[in-house]
Amino acid sequence: MTSPRPADRYVGRFAPTPSGYLHFGSLFAALASYLDARAVGGGWLLRMEDIDPPREMPGAQAAIVETLRRYGFVWDGAMLRQSQRQAAYEAAIEHLLDADLAYACTCSRKQLQAHPGAYPGFCRDAGHAPRDAAIRLRVPDREYHFCDRVQGEYRQHLGREVGDFVIRRRDGLVAYQLAVVLDDAWQGVTDVVRGADLLDSTPRQLYLQELLGLPQPRYLHLPLIIQPDGHKLGKSYRSPPLPPDEASPLLLRALRALGQQPAAELAGAPAAEILAWAVAHWDAGRIPRTRALAEAQLR
Repeated sequence: MTSPRPADRYVGRFAPTPSGYLHFGSLFAALASYLDARAVGGGWLLRMEDIDPPREMPGAQAAIVETLRRYGFVWDGAMLRQSQRQAAYEAAIEHLLDADLAYACTCSRKQLQAHPGAYPGFCRDAGHAPRDAAIRLRVPDREYHFCDRVQGEYRQHLGREVGDFVIRRRDGLVAYQLAVVLDDAWQGVTDVVRGADLLDSTPRQLYLQELLGLPQPRYLHLPLIIQPDGHKLGKSYRSPPLPPDEASPLLLRALRALGQQPAAELAGAPAAEILAWAVAHWDAGRIPRTRALAEAQLR
């Protein structure tokens, strides 16, 4: 069940994973989602996507929250932790299994490495018990498409390009695709602003929304900030964390990367003043319509 909200109210969110500290790419995404919501008087939620304990960095959750506060961000209500939502995830998985929309998969990693690309469906009709197995969702032999606010029309044939995908891992951990769909619906999120690395996940999420009778948010996929070695800025590549005392210059840099034109007099202004100006002048149409931006060019 989704939380009650006015049908026309914008609700956005920022949903970091606590596998490391926030970096400039995180700030870029947080700022865009915040401004897109606040510019229309919408709500902005903070959700900690902590469903993968082996990858979680000790102290990262507290550090993320503190960094956001130091950079002037204010969210609505209490922060939601995905780890608090396990019962909802399991109920959805049981529903999908009972309806024969999902099945147990015992394929080993070695088996799958020999078949790159779409899952070949080895376990689709095997009738395995769900214990000590991954759970895969059956996908239709059809194309899903949507119009992204920055990237334009995106199409993906689930059967040919993805195949039946995992919604619960063999170790019992719930997959991102299912958790994000259930949580966005439960929190009443109307607009998802996130990085273009998740663009190809969206058709899977559209399919899950369809199966579970959930509303489809609008999507805006931001260009990724790319380092000189070709990797995106991210926790996996040891991108430097956001320094606590550089909120103002880094907010201004992120605004320029988003195609906005911050006033010269904002140099040295406190974070709250920069954000107030940015909310009043936000224009999502200025976001570069590309999948990647070179970090070196964002000075």
